[in-house]
Amino acid sequence: MKHIYFRDLGVIEYGEAWDMQEALLQKGVQAKSAWYQTPETERREHPDTTDHLFFCEHPHVYTLGKSGHMENLLINDSRLKELNVSFYKTNRGGDITYHGPGQVVGYPVLDLEHFYTDLGKYMRNLEEVIIRTLARYGIESGRLEGSTGVWLDADVPGRERKICAMGVRSSRWMTMHGFALNVNTDLKYFGYIVPCGISDKKVTSMELELGRKVDEQEVKDTLREEFGKVFIADILQLPPAKSVT
Repeated sequence: MKHIYFRDLGVIEYGEAWDMQEALLQKGVQAKSAWYQTPETERREHPDTTDHLFFCEHPHVYTLGKSGHMENLLINDSRLKELNVSFYKTNRGGDITYHGPGQVVGYPVLDLEHFYTDLGKYMRNLEEVIIRTLARYGIESGRLEGSTGVWLDADVPGRERKICAMGVRSSRWMTMHGFALNVNTDLKYFGYIVPCGISDKKVTSMELELGRKVDEQEVKDTLREEFGKVFIADILQLPPAKSVT
């Protein structure tokens, strides 16, 4: 049984969470590089890497993927300051998205060589975790052809709406970044951007779809359970903290 170390970071500034992921990714990459440089007769079965899953919530922030377009941010710096929203250019895939209160953000920092070396399969499995979680709340969701993330009414032209955005980075099969599920998110902040660079689709939340506030801790517990099932792994709880050693 594979082991994934889980930690809920609570509310954490985006840059701090990014730095933590980057440090773990680089640690894994360095371990792999050293392993490949070791003579085959002296190698252990696999490089000394560990797998992590973090949940958190960010203060208001817009993040732009490495292939994103600045014109999809529809407001200027002064308006960002008025709204108290920060902005980051990131090294993940995808275009621009929003993170903020009422949203559950998941950051898997995994060595995919413990699972499978297929980034497309990894993305589909992340989507599957969300799809299964939403199903337990009576929300039917799925995938939109040609787009990442999780959608509602993806097969009904004009009604497609995104409930979970995704964007990842991978280096030597080590991953970082991940998914952002809108639970009780204030959706007005998506109105200041072209979400994920898609102008003709809407964004939604669990609260909007169910017509009530949703227990975010309950959602986290469900996500964690479904993540373990989809990735066939034992999710090991670590104490709450904002740093990983």
